Amino acid sequence: MFRIVTIEREYGCGGGAIAQKLSEQLGWNLWDHRLTEEIAGMANVDCSAVERRGEKLDSRFYRLAKTFWRGSYERAIPLDVRQTFDADCMVAMMESICAKIAVEGRAVVVGRGAPYFLRDRDDTFHIFLYAPRAEKIRRIMADGQSQEAAEELVDTVDSERKAFIRHYFNSDWPTRALYHMMINTAMGNDHVIATIRETMLRLENRRDLSPAGLRGIR
Repeated sequence: MFRIVTIEREYGCGGGAIAQKLSEQLGWNLWDHRLTEEIAGMANVDCSAVERRGEKLDSRFYRLAKTFWRGSYERAIPLDVRQTFDADCMVAMMESICAKIAVEGRAVVVGRGAPYFLRDRDDTFHIFLYAPRAEKIRRIMADGQSQEAAEELVDTVDSERKAFIRHYFNSDWPTRALYHMMINTAMGNDHVIATIRETMLRLENRRDLSPAGLRGIR
């Protein structure tokens, strides 16, 4: 039985909103911005103070960390800027949090390397969400960004995510064999969520629930 859902997503495809609504329908905990708060708590820092001082990180760690924490909210960067706390520490903390999530279950986890940390668990359903470029720009503009800003975000954020996953997990992004489903969100959030839930239900009685065992449902 599935106890955890991970959602990896292209920037701007609506992954955060879909994850939130899915978690509400399932009655599960949403780990999106909560991941930010959890790391800030573990590092014993205030998120707002950390965000103000973020420029003190060297440029490489700043870019990696910004990519790691970009979720459904804009440019929140929960980093402890002390010399001893860098992107390596964040990844280690995220691994610890994923172990906690695995014990508790009933969780929808958005990005931050969760599909990789939880990749060997049969009780975890992995999803990758994507959308055409025009659809991503439309969604970002609907959230209040200008067209110029939306285009810049679409063209840069996912490239940074690819670099992050390559650096920390030595994998391509997306790693297609990792996911049970890859879904185009241009069909609409409600249809995406219905498809996810229906597929999860259909697979509940399968003996092998891993993506490899399911031969790559797309």
